[in-house]
Amino acid sequence: MSQKSQKEYETILPEEMIREIDRVSKLKKFDEKKREKLTKEVQKVYLNSAFEPGEAVGIIAAQSISEPATQMTMRTYHFAGSAGMQITLGLPRLIEVFDARKEPTTPTMTIYLKKEFNDQKNSEKIAKKIKEKRLKGFVESVSLDLTNKVVKIKLKPEYEKKFEKITEILKLKFKKYKMMRRHSVIDVSVEDDIEIKELQRIKKKVLESIISGIPKITNTVVFNEGKDWVIRTLGSNFEKLVKIEEIDFYRSYTNNIHEVAETLGIEAARSVLLSELNSILEQQGLEVDKRHLTLIVDIMTFEGAIEAVGRYGVAGSKASILTRAGFEETVKHLVRASVRNEADNFNGLFENIMVNQQIPVGTGMFDLIVRMEDE
Repeated sequence: MSQKSQKEYETILPEEMIREIDRVSKLKKFDEKKREKLTKEVQKVYLNSAFEPGEAVGIIAAQSISEPATQMTMRTYHFAGSAGMQITLGLPRLIEVFDARKEPTTPTMTIYLKKEFNDQKNSEKIAKKIKEKRLKGFVESVSLDLTNKVVKIKLKPEYEKKFEKITEILKLKFKKYKMMRRHSVIDVSVEDDIEIKELQRIKKKVLESIISGIPKITNTVVFNEGKDWVIRTLGSNFEKLVKIEEIDFYRSYTNNIHEVAETLGIEAARSVLLSELNSILEQQGLEVDKRHLTLIVDIMTFEGAIEAVGRYGVAGSKASILTRAGFEETVKHLVRASVRNEADNFNGLFENIMVNQQIPVGTGMFDLIVRMEDE
C-alpha cells in the first residue's frame, strides 16, 4: 500500500484502532500487503458500525436498553459469600442507577490489598479492622438510674482490657455528657435535670456510637479470587477506605456512584456508572451494545454531576416546555412556562411529534435552499 493510501484509510479510524492494528501486525509479523488487508477490514467494520448523520441515537439507545430490561428475571437478589450478604440485582438495581439514588439499597465495596498484605491472614485481619463495631456489641447489660438520671452501661467480661480505651472514645464523642468509670461499668449522665424520655434517648445514642472500624461498613466477607485475597463489604464508605495504608486504592471498587464522584471526580463516577450497567445486564444474560449505555452515561454526567434520567434530572432539564410537560407533571410545567413567558422553539423530536410537524431527524434535519435564476 502506498504511504498516501495508507493515510487515507487511517484518517477514518481512531488513533486507538490504528495502534491496535500496528500491535497485531507486529505480533503476527504481517507484511505491508497483509497489513493493508487488515486495515481495510477494520475500516469496513468500523464504518458499518457508525451511525448515519441525523440518526435518532437517543431513541435507539432508550429502546435498546428498555426492551431487554423488560425481560429481566425475577431473581433480583443474590447472596454473596458464607455471611449471606443480600445484594440487589436486576431491574431494581437498574432503576436505582438510572434514578441516580444517593444511596443504593445494598451498598457494597470490593477491596483489593497491596502485594505485601495479599494473603489470608492479613485480609482477615483487615476485614475485622474495617468492620464497624458499635458500643452495643461490647455491652453485657444496660440499666437506667431514674433517681440520679444516669445510664449505667456494663461491658462484657472479655472486653475489660479495652475498658479504658472505650471510655476515652466515648468521652471524645460525647463531650457534653459526663462519663464516670466504676469497675466494668460506665455511668453516663448530664449536668442538667432531664426527663426520662431524654435519658432513654441518651442511652440509645451512646449504645449506637461507633467504637472502631469504618462507619457504614456493617459486614465483611473474605474470599480468594485467583492470586488475590479480596474483601467484600456490606455498606460503603469509599472516602475513609482510600486512607487505609494496606488497601490497593487503584483496584478497589464501590457500587455507590455518588461516593466515587465526591472522592475521585465525575470521570471516575462515569466509569463506575458504565461498569454497573454492564454488570447488571450481563448478570441477567442480556446483551446490549455498549455504545447505547455509553450515550446514556454521558448524558447523565454531562453537566459535571450525576443526574437522574427522570423528571428531576435529564428529562426535567429539557429546553422544550412541551417535552417536559409530556413526560410528567404536565400542569406544573405549563403553568410555570406561562408565568415566566417562556417560548418553545420546536427544536427537538417530541414537541414536533405533538403538533404533527416534521421532526428534525434524518432527512428532516436538513433545509433545502434553492437559488432561482431570473428568467
